[in-house]
Amino acid sequence: MGIKIKPSDLKFKYPRDTVNRDKPKFTGKPDPEPFNRDDLYEVIPMLEAVMDALGSDDGMVLHAMEDILNEMPRFIEKREEVFDCLLCAMRDLLA
Repeated sequence: MGIKIKPSDLKFKYPRDTVNRDKPKFTGKPDPEPFNRDDLYEVIPMLEAVMDALGSDDGMVLHAMEDILNEMPRFIEKREEVFDCLLCAMRDLLA
C-alpha cells in the first residue's frame, strides 16, 4: 500500500493547483513530466514515493526531505530527477 502523507504531516504549507489536481501525478520512474514543487497535489505523491523507497515513516525524515526539496535547484525539474535527487540526498543523510 505504501506511506500515506496528509497535508497536516508536512512542515511547510504548499499552494494547491486545483486546476491540475486530477492530472496524473508521480507514481514511479520513468516519469519525464515536469514537477511542480509549488503544488501540494504534486508534492505529496513525490514525498510518499521517496518515503516508500527509503522504507521510512518517520516524521523527522519527512521534514528533512521537505527542507531538501525547498533548497533543490530549479534546474532539477523532471519528476524522475526530483525523485532521484531526494532519494540520494536522504540516503546520504541517513547513512
